[in-house]
Amino acid sequence: MSPVTRADHRRAAPSPRSATEGTAADTADLVLLCDPRITAIPVRDRGVALVDLAVVGVAVADRADGDRSHAYVRAPLAARLALADRLLPRGHRLLVVEGWRPMAEQARIWSTYEAQVRLAHPCATAAEVRRLTSRFVSPVEVAPHTSGGAVDLTLTGPDGPVDMGTEIDATPETSGGACYFAYRDLADPARSNRALLARVLRLVGLVNYPTEWWHWSFGDRYWAWAMGERSALFGPDLHPGHTIASGPAHPGR
Repeated sequence: MSPVTRADHRRAAPSPRSATEGTAADTADLVLLCDPRITAIPVRDRGVALVDLAVVGVAVADRADGDRSHAYVRAPLAARLALADRLLPRGHRLLVVEGWRPMAEQARIWSTYEAQVRLAHPCATAAEVRRLTSRFVSPVEVAPHTSGGAVDLTLTGPDGPVDMGTEIDATPETSGGACYFAYRDLADPARSNRALLARVLRLVGLVNYPTEWWHWSFGDRYWAWAMGERSALFGPDLHPGHTIASGPAHPGR
């Protein structure tokens, strides 16, 4: 499969709690990863292994350097992605662009985008900058990708990647808000494609981060909040070299 590049800066299950109280384009109404309701959620991590998504047959975008650490996720998430992949209409597939991410990379992405936010909002307070930054990048201490419990992904069809309205990693600034999953002015076929992606992922228990149509998670703090769980299943800073499973993944918790 041809490589998909990322920008340098840089979630039948019960219905998840809504992340918004108003329109998805209004960030004041969004529950973001920096919210105390998210950061206060405890983690009960039992060290469930990371697995390469190739083990369960889920497609992962190649990287030019050949590194595959981005192809690893926690085993229960891998099993759910494999099931969602099978639920898609014939000719459609999931394509994961990134799963696990190292803490150092998360910190770099946060710092880069935070600097851009400060330039764009010179009068913003430190708290406002943190909130604006966390629309697009998670604070390091609660980052879903570093837990192995999140993926950035898209859909492919018979002719390759389908129209999702924006590229993966489009920022709120560059996309005019169209990166938000529920962007009100989104037209077909992107609207229908997002709805299809959401349908199969929600069926297997994943939740979306509302400012990024491509970001879905299972087991992290945001998932725990959205699903009304008392604790998260997966904490940050797990490395594929430490706990890798090569056998079949299963959807159990």
